[in-house]
Amino acid sequence: MAKPKKEPRPKAETPKGFRDYFGAEVTTRAAMLNAIAGVYHRYGFDALESSAVETVEALGKFLPDVDRPNEGVFAWQDEDEKWLALRYDLTAPLARVYAQHRNDLPTPYRRYAMGPVWRNEKPGPGRFRQFYQCDADTVGTASMAADAEICMMLADALEAVGIERGDYVVRVNNRKVLNGVLEVAGLSGDESEFARGVVLRAIDKLDRLGFEGVEQLLGSGRRDASGDFTQGANLADEQKQRIMSFLYGNDEVIGDLGDYEVAMGGQANTTANALDYLRELVHGSFVGLEGVNDLEAISEMVAAQGYGPDRIVIDPSVVRGLGYYTGPVFEAELTFEILDEKGRPRQFGSVAGGGRYDDLVARFTGQQVPAVGVSIGVDRLLAALHAKGKIGSAERGPVVVTVMDRDRMADYQAMVGELRQAGIRAEVYLGNPKNFGNQMKYADRRGSPIAVICGGDEFAKGVVQIKDLILGAQIAENATVEEWKERPSQYEVPRAALVDKVRDILAEQS
Repeated sequence: MAKPKKEPRPKAETPKGFRDYFGAEVTTRAAMLNAIAGVYHRYGFDALESSAVETVEALGKFLPDVDRPNEGVFAWQDEDEKWLALRYDLTAPLARVYAQHRNDLPTPYRRYAMGPVWRNEKPGPGRFRQFYQCDADTVGTASMAADAEICMMLADALEAVGIERGDYVVRVNNRKVLNGVLEVAGLSGDESEFARGVVLRAIDKLDRLGFEGVEQLLGSGRRDASGDFTQGANLADEQKQRIMSFLYGNDEVIGDLGDYEVAMGGQANTTANALDYLRELVHGSFVGLEGVNDLEAISEMVAAQGYGPDRIVIDPSVVRGLGYYTGPVFEAELTFEILDEKGRPRQFGSVAGGGRYDDLVARFTGQQVPAVGVSIGVDRLLAALHAKGKIGSAERGPVVVTVMDRDRMADYQAMVGELRQAGIRAEVYLGNPKNFGNQMKYADRRGSPIAVICGGDEFAKGVVQIKDLILGAQIAENATVEEWKERPSQYEVPRAALVDKVRDILAEQS
């Protein structure tokens, strides 16, 4: 009789496009999100935790750059043959929640949400299929005060987590203004749909391609460094000139622009110049002028609360998606420099974005419901805080109470209990206590700041040994320097003084 075949052991590996998060990564993210939540709460927003699973029908066709609602999401059929999917963002679920519970919710409804989302897309460096989002939205009002509030709240949130003023700017545009520019340029009809899409995608890549690259895409096309060719919009020279003027100003089109470019960079309070320029550029387009008026209202409201162009500025290059937004759009950009993988300096770039989307809830209700929101890229913002040195790469571990006599485990547990009661993170070593060296290696691996040592002699004398592991490592590193040799890194104190001495050492380490 043949021997039954053993099933192969499963391979211990993370699925492609996913990753595991450990200790410090989890706690630093939680601390950052708590700080952001504090700002959102202060602005009157309520927390919402919606289901991670939605019907594919509810998610709709809003996943960027795909044509079918079930492409780009993790979807499956349930027992009723209904298609379900993991949420790909936090906004589509909000539309469903608001439509479902609108009779029980206040209008307008302000909510913030934080949690993982999933996208079934090709993974790459720094691009995962599961990642965190942090959103805040106001549903049920068309007032530009809601848009202004989101911009101010975003600025406050960045400062709350440690991004200093001067290291960021919230850039604001309006899709209505861009639509007005396209209309004036003769790109508003159905016959211009392809060209309009190329123009929008080109503008959205301005930060990566630069003005020259965008201008090439407005014309016959662009060939990148690898030789790949991207078809352009094939616009006439006058059309190209009109759109490029929208991005950075052009004296030949409407005359002297004064400080327009300065206003775009936020170097001077010349918002009025920028608005006047945009009005000239969209002259003849009702929707374009409506968009400029929206921007003027936002500018007046943020200025009234002291948010100058060093924090919030008008910037026509902000596009934010192709078919999603219907009005003002905004993006938070970090302006400090970092070094790229080749050691070249570059600005950190965008960490958040959002805008007004007045059509999303209508999919459920049949009636347009105005809404505006913002989403912060959690991983990007954490990377920025690391780059600024605002958070360390490793979290300080717990105080480790070592075990010299396993029969005294109750006494060791009493020590660690006192430390915890005092608010000090602590643990008893629970491995094999025979080898004391292994206990110290364990403390080192945990990143422990202090080890507590108490054997038979210490119990008999009523004392404990407290070893400062941080100072001990520094002394070992500077062993040849006399001043370091003379510094004690281990103390013998009465058992009753355990908590006070540990607290003192932790304070010195901080």
